[in-house]
Amino acid sequence: MTLLLPSTVRFASSTLPMALSKRLGRADQGQGGVGELALLARHFDVLPRGWPAAALTRLLDTGDEDVRLGAWLRVDPAHIRPDINGARLLGIGRTVGLDQDDVEALLPALKPLFGDFGFQLDAPHPTRWYLRLPREAKLPAFAAPEDALGDDIFDHLPDGPEARRWRILQNEVQVLLHNHPHNAARLASGRVAVNALWFWGSGVLPDALSSDALTIFSDDSAVQGAARLGKLQGMPLSAFQHGTEHDALVDLRGQRDPRQLLDAWLVPAARLADRRAVTFDFADGRAFHLRPGQRWRIWRRPLAELA
Repeated sequence: MTLLLPSTVRFASSTLPMALSKRLGRADQGQGGVGELALLARHFDVLPRGWPAAALTRLLDTGDEDVRLGAWLRVDPAHIRPDINGARLLGIGRTVGLDQDDVEALLPALKPLFGDFGFQLDAPHPTRWYLRLPREAKLPAFAAPEDALGDDIFDHLPDGPEARRWRILQNEVQVLLHNHPHNAARLASGRVAVNALWFWGSGVLPDALSSDALTIFSDDSAVQGAARLGKLQGMPLSAFQHGTEHDALVDLRGQRDPRQLLDAWLVPAARLADRRAVTFDFADGRAFHLRPGQRWRIWRRPLAELA
């Protein structure tokens, strides 16, 4: 079993339970590439290389026949708040609190704007909006939401020769949404305004995808789409049962509470390592490989801290 985990920095202020500290001190350690894309690449063999999140989630939302019609770009509703130093991305997709009423109010106003640029906009899921593009479309590198949330958006805007028209389009979208009456209704109901769309995750559906794990537990829609493409068993994280010896990949990158991660996930998984192999793979590239025989390495010191 392998746990996909956020960066060890997330645990900087957390004291390790002694049972876990001992097991990690006796484990074999490794170092891989840094970042969530590198983490995913260690466990999903994608051809051609890359992680086209929009195409993978589109497969989940609309099926194989539709997703193979072109290239895809996620254009998720977002909330950006101006401040003294610029403007910060404070919410995107489900964190903005979207429902079908928002889709029905905002999508018809935005479709003609994208149509003028030759793009088709739709929203098969309230929190996942898409542009369909020609398969050969050349796009700049867009920042993923997890990299930009909380930051000044100007630090994450696309660059390069293809970026100019996307910046123009993004500005026109913001003007349209700022003036849309539906946002006044959202504010009156205590919700934040949807005042931007965030572009990210571009690409076509991969030709092939495989993984050593046959069962994937994840709440990430792109990972669920990857499981479907690879004909793997994709399950929500809530379906995982501790104590069962799954030969599985358990995606915990989205878990925010480090104490909860330690107590509810890492400690039980370390106990499982008395019977079978378990790997903790962190997004900063650090990995711990736990094996049953390692409990006899009593000469090794417990690990004092993760970060």
